[in-house]
Order: sequence, then structure tokens, then C-alpha cells
Amino acid sequence: MQTVCLSKLAAAFDNRVSSESSFRRIQRFLAQMALDLDAVAGYLKSRIPFDGPYTLTMDRTNWKFGDVNINALVLGIAYDHMSFPIPFRLLPKRGNSNFKERINIMERLIRLFGRDSIKCLVADREFVGNEWFKWLNDNAIQYHIRIRDNFWVEDPKTGRKIRAQHIFASLKHGEERILYRIYHVCGELCYLAGAVIKDKTGKHEPQILVSFCRPEEAIADYKERWTIETMFKGLKSSGFNIEDTHMVHINRIEQLFGVVIIAYTWAYLVGIAANLKVKAIRTLNNGRRAISLVKYGLNFIADTLFLFNPFRPIKINVFDFLSCTQKNFNSTISPPPQSTPDFSLLPHNKHHPSQLPATMSLPNKKHRISIRVVQP
Repeated sequence: MQTVCLSKLAAAFDNRVSSESSFRRIQRFLAQMALDLDAVAGYLKSRIPFDGPYTLTMDRTNWKFGDVNINALVLGIAYDHMSFPIPFRLLPKRGNSNFKERINIMERLIRLFGRDSIKCLVADREFVGNEWFKWLNDNAIQYHIRIRDNFWVEDPKTGRKIRAQHIFASLKHGEERILYRIYHVCGELCYLAGAVIKDKTGKHEPQILVSFCRPEEAIADYKERWTIETMFKGLKSSGFNIEDTHMVHINRIEQLFGVVIIAYTWAYLVGIAANLKVKAIRTLNNGRRAISLVKYGLNFIADTLFLFNPFRPIKINVFDFLSCTQKNFNSTISPPPQSTPDFSLLPHNKHHPSQLPATMSLPNKKHRISIRVVQP
């Protein structure tokens, strides 16, 4: 059941009580549960298949139920065309975040994982402003943030102001330009880099980025920003349909969001392993996968839980991806895209019978199956 709609979840429960009782049970769970979101962030970081430093992606996602606006500010860690949603914060308002809210979520990540865990931060045109840039500069956090084309920038040597788009006006589609000189942007000293790209309609537009340092890395690093959009799609329409929730209390929605991102990370990791060890996802003519890793992992988990076949070889144990007792993944996988993760090194690779647990129980739609593996 790939939804967070409580009534649909209650109807899918495999028990002898009524769906109304199951519904109230879920409601009590969400009302009384006290999920430690810092502990969730630490757990999710331990599941990331490579050590830092990390490219961070910052963005918002929002939806509306009735008169209630649900607005989530999320900080993700980019990995293999997706993002792990580590810290997040639900905003009690509609519209853009302010600099205090952005600083708060960044300070939380630094408190949990340290500043050395950050390679750079990438964000879209919403995440600009004097106070925000000043905090990033003062804390020496490398960033590559897109600005609007009509932003005024000032040459600190001459005091001359010019629209950012005029600096890159001569560029053609596919061309890039790096400026190895500092400009004032929103009152702060930044480097500039620009390129001409196509928007969603196919129209050419300038992509202008400001950076704390290393402007030559800006355009390549900024491409990782799209991974958080893919993550939001996985949380919504192509995965867990989180917009189906009818809850209106921010605290309960925040608890539900925490549960969903754990499930999202689980599906993502299972999808990576299944793609490598079970069956590779078909690649389309445009070079993209026919199905996302999250959706692939979600389907694989569902098949394991509800369509289990005792005669089918078990190449991966999906439950090992949730275990806190398993060895941390970080020491065994190198980051993409330079190399492809080798999941044969991971502790959850249980494809050989001698490596399977002595017993394993999996729920079935009608009954529970217990399997005993006889060691050769």
C-alpha cells in the first residue's frame, strides 16, 4: 500500500478487527508517538552508501489540504541522481523560507555531523538574500546558488553596478563562463559563473550562479540540485503519495514525514542493490532509467513481503537495510559518479545459502511463512 492516507492504510491491515479499529490505532500511534528527529537524521546518515563530504541540496515542497498549507523545508544529501532527505523542518506558513529558517536547518546538520561533512550547498533562486549569504560566507561554507537574471551585481574595484544577465549575454547554448574575480551580490562578496541552458519549454535561458569559492566547480556541482526534485517526486506521486494525508496538525504531519523518509531511504537502498544484484533497470533511449530506484526498491519490498516464493533464490535481504546493528555502509562504497557501488562488499549481500540467517519470517496476505535454511 504505497500511500499515507490513513483510511486506505487501515483497510489494508491484515487482521481480524474492523478497518475502523485499525484506523483509530494508526491515529493513536501518530498522536502519541514522539519521534526523535535528530535520531532519525543520524540513522539515515548511517545508511548513506559513502562517506562525506557531501553535496547538500536545499529546497521546499508544499501542498494544501483544505485551508491548511503544508510547507516542508528539506536539506538533502545528493547521491546517484537522488537525494537522501536528512534534516527537514515543516514551516507553519505558506510561501518562501526566510534566512532564519535556512540557518536553523543548516546549524542542525552541522551540530549533528560537523562542518567537515559539507562539500558544498546547492540551491535554487529562492534561497538568496544578504543575511543568508553573509551567514554562509562567515561560516566558510562553500555554496553554488542560482540567482535571478535581473540581479544587480557590483564590481568592488570600480563601484560599477550591472545586471547579472548582461555579463553573460554573449554566451550561446551549451557555453559556460567562469569569472575569477569577486563581485558584490546582495551586499556580500561572491564569485560568478554562468551558462546557457534550456528551460522546461525548451527555451534558452541563462543560468547564473554565485559561489563562496571554487567557481570553476559551480556549474558541475549545481547539476546535483535536481536530485532533490527527484526525491520530492518519490515522496509524492511516484512513491509514497504523501500528499494523500488528511492530517492538519503540524506536529503530527512532521512525525509522519519522518516515518515516510525512513521508508523512502529503505526503498532507495533496496532499489540500488536490486538494480545491481537482481535485475538491472531497463535504460530508455534518452539514457534515463525506465523506473526510478525508489520505485524499483518499493516494488521489490512489496514483492518480498506479499508475494514471497520460498523456491525463489534470495539474492538480497531487504530487512538488512533497516538494521542498526549491521556494519555501516560508509567504509565499503565509494561515491558516484566516478565509480559504481559494489554491493557485494556490503553485509546485507546474502545471496549464498551459507550466509542466510537460520530462520526468516515474512508476512503473507493470508498467513505467515517461516523458512528454515539448512546449512550445507
